[in-house]
Amino acid sequence: MAETVPIAHIGRLVHADGIALATEAFGNPADSAVLLIMGAMASMLWWPDEFCRQLAGQGRHVIRYDNRDTGLSTSWEPAAPGYCFDDMVDDVFRVLDTYGLRAAHLVGMSMGGGIAQRAALGGPSRVLSLTVISTSPIDADWSKLPKSTAAFVEHSQNSVPPDWADRDAAIRYQVGEMRAVAGTLPFDEESARELAGRDYDRAKSPASATNHYALKDGKPNPHRIAELAVPLLVIHGTADPLFPIQHGEAFLQSVPGARLVRLEGGGHELHRAHWPEIVRAIAGHTKH
Repeated sequence: MAETVPIAHIGRLVHADGIALATEAFGNPADSAVLLIMGAMASMLWWPDEFCRQLAGQGRHVIRYDNRDTGLSTSWEPAAPGYCFDDMVDDVFRVLDTYGLRAAHLVGMSMGGGIAQRAALGGPSRVLSLTVISTSPIDADWSKLPKSTAAFVEHSQNSVPPDWADRDAAIRYQVGEMRAVAGTLPFDEESARELAGRDYDRAKSPASATNHYALKDGKPNPHRIAELAVPLLVIHGTADPLFPIQHGEAFLQSVPGARLVRLEGGGHELHRAHWPEIVRAIAGHTKH
């Protein structure tokens, strides 16, 4: 069992290949490492502090980091990202190197799930296990999977990006986006507003996070999810309006031994009501 998890967490700045990546760690460094990888336009804060503490309390050394163009990591001018998706995959290994980790358990959410899949397939010797949350297989046949819900599509078509220099407008926009991807459980607007405000105030360049939607892949991806050589856990909300539950189920068709945890009523989110179930599932999956 891990030592008592400290209330304060430890931050570390990764400097590698001309960029900086802000990171934070929770728990005992002697415990098995779990690297959390968040999705598009989301800094490490979208892995809530208390969620990280709960996972660390299960005897895990939990590390989270700001993706490029979010939080305190290196940012580029909006609409001009100086990197591709492959570079974000390589950031996984940059973080592991800085922490002196030969390998770690990867947990990726949404776009972070795509990053984690590519890292696990491209660098299998450095990955102990893979957990994907609210995402889809990197080689999914989208013609055979349900599209986003009509309500989400309508929201996206009518959504107007804010003036990112206007803090209040940016926060309203982010809260609206969070509401649009929520499931059927009660939406906590106060917590969503608090997260959006913290994220905005901490970011070097709030507008730069939109660069994630302008990224190119880089080199063609040579891997298929069926090649995965480490244990796979899939966590997916049954009411995800962006990636319906069938996207999570698709992993089971390709990866022998993969396990799916269905979050009843969950959307494209880490709903607080599901934290105990998510933490329990990840802790069980990362025992080895």
